[in-house]
Amino acid sequence: MIRAELRRLGTWEERHRRLLGRLAVALGATLAVDAVGTALTWLFEHGARKGDIHGVGDALFFTTVQILTISSSMTNPLTTGGRIVDVGLELWGVIVITAIGGSFAAFFRSADA
Repeated sequence: MIRAELRRLGTWEERHRRLLGRLAVALGATLAVDAVGTALTWLFEHGARKGDIHGVGDALFFTTVQILTISSSMTNPLTTGGRIVDVGLELWGVIVITAIGGSFAAFFRSADA
């Protein structure tokens, strides 16, 4: 059994292409969501009093951290628009992580079928 698994490590099948395609779509879509989220976060939060977003770099950092970890140490979002964007970013992060997990599960399941 170990020999068979080691042999399969060196192969490239349709399931590998499918997994790579799914990961590429998730990455591309996430980069687009990150860019839109950055712009919206900057739009809503750059003038908020006592906020931590003072430039586009801060907005990019906040948006990326929200997508990746569903949390941030920044005091933002402080505005209603910023909070709506924040919830959308968090939902995107949860959905993409579960979709990627499902893609890996399908990948390994297809090898056993």
